[in-house]
Amino acid sequence: MEEDGVTTPESLLLTATSDGSRHNRNNESASQATRVVVMSTSIAVCGSYVFGSASMVDAQVGFSSPAQTGIMNDLGLSLEEYSVFGSIMTIGAMIGAVMSGKIADHFGRRMTMGLSEMFCFVGWLAILVSEVSWLLDAGRLSIGYGIGVLSYVVPIYVAEITPQNLRGSFTTVNQLMICTGMSAMWIIGIFISWRTLALIGTIPCLLQIFGLFFIPESPRWLAKIGQWEDCKSALQRLRGENAEISKEAAEIRDYIETLDQLSETRVFDLFQTKYAKSLTVGVGLMVLQQFGGVNAIAFYANSIFISAGFSGSIGTIALVIVQVPLTLVGVLLMDVSGRRLLLMVSAAGTSLGCFITGISFLLQGFQDYKGLSPVLALVGVMVFKGSFSLGMGGIPWVIMSEIFPMNIKSSAGSLVTVVNWTGSWAVTYFFNFLMKWSTAGTFFLFSSICGLTILFVAKLVPETKGRTLEEIQVSMNPIKEN
Repeated sequence: MEEDGVTTPESLLLTATSDGSRHNRNNESASQATRVVVMSTSIAVCGSYVFGSASMVDAQVGFSSPAQTGIMNDLGLSLEEYSVFGSIMTIGAMIGAVMSGKIADHFGRRMTMGLSEMFCFVGWLAILVSEVSWLLDAGRLSIGYGIGVLSYVVPIYVAEITPQNLRGSFTTVNQLMICTGMSAMWIIGIFISWRTLALIGTIPCLLQIFGLFFIPESPRWLAKIGQWEDCKSALQRLRGENAEISKEAAEIRDYIETLDQLSETRVFDLFQTKYAKSLTVGVGLMVLQQFGGVNAIAFYANSIFISAGFSGSIGTIALVIVQVPLTLVGVLLMDVSGRRLLLMVSAAGTSLGCFITGISFLLQGFQDYKGLSPVLALVGVMVFKGSFSLGMGGIPWVIMSEIFPMNIKSSAGSLVTVVNWTGSWAVTYFFNFLMKWSTAGTFFLFSSICGLTILFVAKLVPETKGRTLEEIQVSMNPIKEN
């Protein structure tokens, strides 16, 4: 806006984003998933596949896996020692998450993905050659650090390179590949030894490291560090050699130059009033995602089924089968239905799934309905997992990658990622204590939190479908001259 005839940074930014968004809306139909965008996204989400495959080898994922039995027998580990191996990945992920934003800002998105995959690759090799527990733990810690960084930088990179009308679907492929990695490693792990499983785990790491040489850097990061010609060159590659990119490039440049007029942002500056809405949305979605019970159900599905009197292996196979197709449905709907509607439908489904699971445990106390309990447990967990895969699994990461402006993206993104991993650890750790307190009550609690998510999304989460990153960020983070 203008004050006494003076143009402020805020007015420059609003004008730039308004002009750019009108141009992009008028040309939205012309935005295409070019070969370079598809290839770049595919290579980036190899990191998401590594995330999923590493999680599936966890001691507590789904069932008493062949990997767990093989490692404990071959190395003579106690259950306590194996539990350290399983849980230490989360510690590494927290450390990686804390550092992820600064690393991505300093080295760029591509190099950060490459460095992260090196940690994952070395970690898998350490597990492969392990003869003692400390090397096994060191490998797991290294993988955790790598995927902690990848969980931030992959959705950020994909969001920054894709056209606005495709950004949601392409960014949600991150979650699709996590599910695919989990499912693939579960199936493969049935038939092969844990060392061979670790060797296979190195393959997507090497694919991404090799592929990074052939994809462009994020144009927005290049603009942030002042490499304007490289920014335009990368944007041209991504949009197609015959595409008109001048207005999109000008919009990015105007936005970055306006941010450059502001003082350098420190970590504590995140808590200024102007960033309150974006920070509340980003952190809130991650808290609700984790405390809705996803990791409790994913990590202890076998125990849930057995406690309810159902076959653990059959129930877990059903989970693996349902999560990938429904995640794919979420990818296809993302830029059609929008983020908000899909989030609310997904949260409603997870709330219903937890409620049904709670009812199944409640009925165990009634002899007349005891035979119904296993069926309801299976249905409840399936409804939860399918609904979570539809939206709550991927959309919080999509929105995280969209709402923070470049001057706070590294600090805010790191904070949000740390919150996610901390929530994952907390729910996983306390789940057994909650189940001892009340099995039915635990799932009713999760159901209530999922219900709260619907209200949170309805009241606070903006619709970001079809809007440029610059337009989203300026609407949520009003920028004023310091």
